[in-house]
Amino acid sequence: MSFRGAASKHVIVVTGGAGFIGSAVVRHLLDGTSAHVVNVDKLTYAANLASIPRAKDNPRYRLELVDICNGPELQKIFQTHQPNRIVNLAAETHVDRSIDGPSKFVRTNVVGTFTLLQEALRYWRGLVGAERDDFRFLHVSTDEVFGTLSDGLFTEESAYAPNSPYSATKAGSDHLVRAWRQTYGLPTIITNCSNNFGPYQFPEKLIPHMILRALAEESLPVYGDGLNVRDWLYVEDHARALILALERGEIGETYNIGARCEQTNRAVVEQICDLLDEMSPSEHGSRRSLIELVPDRPGHDRRYAIDPSKIENRLGWKPAESFKSGLAKTVRWYLDNRKWWEVILQNGYRRARAGLLLR
Repeated sequence: MSFRGAASKHVIVVTGGAGFIGSAVVRHLLDGTSAHVVNVDKLTYAANLASIPRAKDNPRYRLELVDICNGPELQKIFQTHQPNRIVNLAAETHVDRSIDGPSKFVRTNVVGTFTLLQEALRYWRGLVGAERDDFRFLHVSTDEVFGTLSDGLFTEESAYAPNSPYSATKAGSDHLVRAWRQTYGLPTIITNCSNNFGPYQFPEKLIPHMILRALAEESLPVYGDGLNVRDWLYVEDHARALILALERGEIGETYNIGARCEQTNRAVVEQICDLLDEMSPSEHGSRRSLIELVPDRPGHDRRYAIDPSKIENRLGWKPAESFKSGLAKTVRWYLDNRKWWEVILQNGYRRARAGLLLR
């Protein structure tokens, strides 16, 4: 069914809408706006439609099972639904996986973004008047494109210096989006965010990975000395920021999104242990005893930290959650939603990725 001529002010295509951040954006759009949402997702291993529980039978939601590298299919989606907003969240995002198999990251993050830009440009050029002026393309990226940080904070003017295949491909996609704005005039906006965490995150990522291993009384492997620093952003806060940037952001601008919540990896895992000990005590005592330092991974950036002053001052965004409050909500969610993640474990994740952690 088409959204052509929808009564809503906006028809928004969200690529990667069944992923972690994408599903949060879709939930916010369906719950807090009148927009019609077209979820374009390939449904790879990390995608999960159960992360959008209120999408089922929602008349403002459509799922299009499409790879963003497939130009003809994207063209059909644009022609069918006639969107005036695109939010590009489709990406391969796991650093360790990018080290083991970079080709998938090049294909999705670089070729996929290029293909999406080409089809968006073709569609936008066919619009006229107010519809053309109202069109927006929001590209969602990461702070990892800036490389490792010693002093200060990443700003929108920080030089790109990616150190992993993942961050290199995301940097490439950012450059393509900028070039399509400068060369062809496509109305684009870019955001670069810090580490996200929260409900519905696939358990290969650090925080859910450690929660589930700790619940199973398994070792908690932490890379190197555990003192790598990350700036943590609660995913619901990120979703709000993205929708704000989409609607109020200035075309051609970049906005860094972070929560000023720097934590070492070791401290993150220790806080997870403490929260689990409080919420779901173990008969074996403190789960901190499960922490194990393991050999570092190649190209492991020492520190990331975002300066979000621009989006705070220009768009009025502020995170609602601190790291402490967001982590407590996250741990409680995984305790209360075993059915969601037990399906993933039953499908072989534990066996395939037992020793894997991210960042």
